[in-house]
Amino acid sequence: MKNSRINISMTKFILLYSVYFGFVLNTPIISRLMDITAESNLGLFIYTAPLLLTCAFVVIFSLLALPYIAKPLFILVVISSAAACYATWKYGVLFDYGMIENLIETNSGEVISYVNLSSMSYLFFAGIVPAILIALVRFNTQEPLLTRILKRIVLVVVAIVISLLITVCFYKDYASVGRNNAYLNKMIVPAHIFNSVKYLKNEFFTEKLAYKRQGEDAVLPSAINDKPTLMVLIIGETARSMNIGYNGYARNTNPYTQDMGMISFQDVSSCGTATAHSLPCMFSNLNRSNYNKNRASSQDDVLDVLKHANVDVLWKDDDGGDKSVAKGVKLITIDANKNTDVCNGETCYDEVMLKSFDDEVANMAGNKLIAMHLIGSHGPTYFQRYPHQQELFTPSCNKSDIENCTDKEIINVYDNTIAYTDYVIAETIKKLQGYSKDYNVALLYMSDHGESLGEKGLYLHGTPYAFAPEEQTQVPLFMWLPQQYADAKGIDKRCLIEKAKQGTFSHDNLFHTLLGLYGVKSSVINPRLDITASCRL
Repeated sequence: MKNSRINISMTKFILLYSVYFGFVLNTPIISRLMDITAESNLGLFIYTAPLLLTCAFVVIFSLLALPYIAKPLFILVVISSAAACYATWKYGVLFDYGMIENLIETNSGEVISYVNLSSMSYLFFAGIVPAILIALVRFNTQEPLLTRILKRIVLVVVAIVISLLITVCFYKDYASVGRNNAYLNKMIVPAHIFNSVKYLKNEFFTEKLAYKRQGEDAVLPSAINDKPTLMVLIIGETARSMNIGYNGYARNTNPYTQDMGMISFQDVSSCGTATAHSLPCMFSNLNRSNYNKNRASSQDDVLDVLKHANVDVLWKDDDGGDKSVAKGVKLITIDANKNTDVCNGETCYDEVMLKSFDDEVANMAGNKLIAMHLIGSHGPTYFQRYPHQQELFTPSCNKSDIENCTDKEIINVYDNTIAYTDYVIAETIKKLQGYSKDYNVALLYMSDHGESLGEKGLYLHGTPYAFAPEEQTQVPLFMWLPQQYADAKGIDKRCLIEKAKQGTFSHDNLFHTLLGLYGVKSSVINPRLDITASCRL
């Protein structure tokens, strides 16, 4: 066993480890720099980038190479960095704070969806094998401690000097590229470690704000026809506006609701590009420009305000959690081990939401809201989001390593998820229509964020908002308002239809519009953000 050990000085190890990160695990950013320099004719500049990264890592890893913690720390960093490198390389994922938040708050089922032969092979050879080699390393301590310290200092000084020389010689190029491509620093591996530590600090070591109740003055006057309200709010997952038939898409991805009188808002932007950010943001009365998660979780959201107005609220979740949005209302999480006709033990088709719909309505009192959080179009396992018999567009990408599918196959499978969501909406409307004799019924649908399907080399979602393409930020918003509902609430339906065609909206509108649709009166409502406010009879 003794001969299987690799004897090496800590100084040499740090150098080799830094080279591996600078030249191998940062392939995505080097590749992107090559694309940029090819367009800009920056010459030798590109060849200095991996060397500059290596020098930076020499300094960082030298500071982290402390006795007893160095080896386990470097093993953890290299394995997680291999996974981050693959995600950035194949999908264009940037591991900023928002992405770390989304990853940590996701469920195991979503994580498993990224496991495939390609990802596991890369993780094994780029992460596990180096980790095994690190585990076999025996750091040479035969030299005097002072000598070892001096060698490490020399290594760090040389790295700093080389960095300064590169900066001096190519400052103009780095400044130009960095200024015009600010997202590049988010591609550096292992930036995810820094952002993970930052997230953990904010979540577990930062004092929470005092809870603020709001909208306690909310009241819901009786409707003109004296019927109570029964509304379904459907929160979509990863549906993007440009693949919606109602919004000008060449394909009819809304075949099931096309004759149901749906109002589709053409220009709607999301608060974020990932569920962990968008969901709590859209239900709070904070705007995207001033949204703060700590603040949002420390005050009442729109569901709480509806409760203050004596609306009975139920949240049903098929997408890995409510992100604390439903903290004050009844919550049902779909069990994937039940309803085996639409669930497989790991995930469920969204029609499962309607299995117990009638019983849930019967067990609720007065004015009611049922919020349904769909798994919708969550990738990369798009093919698991709809039954095979409802596949409308073929050939489709029926595997999780979507990078190995053609663009056509990816678009087909994604469009199938959009069409299936349309089916779920249609079936929900049919359910509501059966209650129209006793209730004023309506439905509102809004997606949490969009999705990239290979445009600009990006896949999936979670790109920092400042750099995110519209594929990830433009989302569908539908309203189904029967004339009975519009009349009972004093809403000019034709006015809403015109606003849907011409107006510009966002997640900022949901809080106020949902209250407005019910007819709730409260000082917390901002009429400028209530889409219905200017369409009152």
